[in-house]
Parts: sequence; structure tokens; C-alpha cells
Amino acid sequence: MKGGIRYHPEVNPDEVNALAQLMTWKSVVADIPYGGAKGGIGCTLRDLSTSELERLTRVFTQKIHDLIGTHTDVLAPDMGTNSQDLGGSLGREAATGRGVVFATEALLAEYGKSIEGLTFEIQRFGNVGSWVAKIFHEKSGKVIALSNITGAVKNPNGIDIPALIQFKESTGSLYNFPGGESMNPNELLVHECDVLVPCALGGVLNKENATHVKAKYIIEATNHPTDPEADEILSKKGVIILPDIYANAGGVIVSYFEWVQNIQGFMWEEEQVNKELKKYMTKAFKNIKSMCQTHECNLWMGAFTLGLNQVARATLLRGWEA
Repeated sequence: MKGGIRYHPEVNPDEVNALAQLMTWKSVVADIPYGGAKGGIGCTLRDLSTSELERLTRVFTQKIHDLIGTHTDVLAPDMGTNSQDLGGSLGREAATGRGVVFATEALLAEYGKSIEGLTFEIQRFGNVGSWVAKIFHEKSGKVIALSNITGAVKNPNGIDIPALIQFKESTGSLYNFPGGESMNPNELLVHECDVLVPCALGGVLNKENATHVKAKYIIEATNHPTDPEADEILSKKGVIILPDIYANAGGVIVSYFEWVQNIQGFMWEEEQVNKELKKYMTKAFKNIKSMCQTHECNLWMGAFTLGLNQVARATLLRGWEA
């Protein structure tokens, strides 16, 4: 099994169980040989020193020692954790964000578009969001708004992402960034753009704000950002949603690569990691589109149908049918 470990004050058993199930479908859609798992600790990272965080991680690992292992349950970073806490492959820190970009490229190509020249808005300029923004910027995409817990910033002409990253590292905030105007973080979700990328917690798109969303495409870079009512509203509006179990699968894919490297005792170059990640993300999108065409359904249903079919097939092959 494979799953991330998250450190966040809102972690609870119901959320962890739901995310573990989600990891099963994500692994299957990505065509990697894992079942789903998840774990977490309810804590507020900004209240912890580096040494306290280290002790917390070590004690947690000791407590679950008997449940994890190379061929049992493979841990990986998630919200609030990183490659220093969990992970070792080159390219792992950027993997989820880079996978989001590859997924976006695959989707846009279906409509004869590319990242270059389109406008993007990114909710939550954390690890995933910052990598997504950086790579969009490198590919000549125009990031016109983004947010984090300290506020939000917009610039209709495009934000200088390297400058913003440097500003955030030096001040710890987006507030008063000279390369843009401040905005209400809640307005970002309904601000006009081509592509909206939610990278925060689940349920940020709901029945209250879905009717006001102006984006043409939504890339679910976090888990469950769109609740069922919002999904129905957005679908009726013609908004294309790239589902989370595919869009943010880059992390689990590179965790699989890390597992392979550990078994082989041979570390890949980062260029090879990124090349293989793109290949897996591109192949997964083609499989989802094939399922959509077969069943005449949207991307969300196509992705889940692909996952369910693969799990059902594996269950039968193992002789577990009722």
C-alpha cells in the first residue's frame, strides 16, 4: 500500500479513511502497483520548532513501525510534510506540482491549446502551488492571481513568479508584494481566468460559489476541492474539470519510482524521474479519455470507471470474488 502522511490541525479519522480510499483509485488510474493508505497527525506546524517536528516524526514512525515496510505500507510526504520528513528520490519535492502541469498539458492538447498565453489562477501557494506556478511561468503561461494563508495577490499582466517566490521566502507572506495588487483570497475562486487550480483543502468549490466561477478549466491539484453540488453546477456551465485522482497523481507516481530505486539500490537522475513522470501522466490521460469515449461520460466518471474496472479485475484474478 502507499499513502501520504499529513500534518494539519484538521486531520481526523474520517478524513484519513476517505483519503486512503482515494489513494486506491489514484494508484490504479496511474497504473502503479499499490493499494491506498493514508495517515496524519493533528498539529499546527507553525507552532513547532524544527527539533520538535523531528521528534514528532520519529515518535510517530516508531508507533507505526510494525505496520510499514518496503513490501507492506510505503509512506510518503503529504500536506505539511516534505522530502526532509519522508522521501528521498530526486524530483520528489516537485513531483505533485510537475504532475499537475503534465496533466494540464494533456487536457489542453485535447482542445488544441497549450499553456503558453493562457491565464492561470492558483489557490494556495504552498509546495504544490508554488511548483505549479513556477513551471507554468517557465512555459510562458500567465499566472494572474494566487493565494495562501497570508492573503492573495493579482496582476492582470501576469505575476513574476520567481520574484514572488523570493519575496515570500524573505518575508514569509504575500502581503505587500510590489509586483501585484492585494485581493480577497475568497475572490480568487471566482476571478476571471482560463484555468483555475485549487491546491488547498477539499470543498473549496461548493454550491455557494460554483455559479460564480468564471474559469473554463479546473485542475484539481488537491483532493476533493469540488463538492458534488458544485460539480453538477459547473458541468452544466460547461466547465471542464480534471479530477483529483488523476490531476494530482504525480506525487504517488514518483513515490513509486522512489520505491523502485530503493529496491534496485540505484538512484535515477532527476531528468529521468521527470521523463518517466510525464510518460505515466500522459498514458493515464489517454486511458481516461478512452474510458470517456466508451461510456460517453465526463472526465471524472471516466477516471473512476477506469479505477473501478481495474480493481474489479485484480480482485477476480486474485480469486476474491464472492
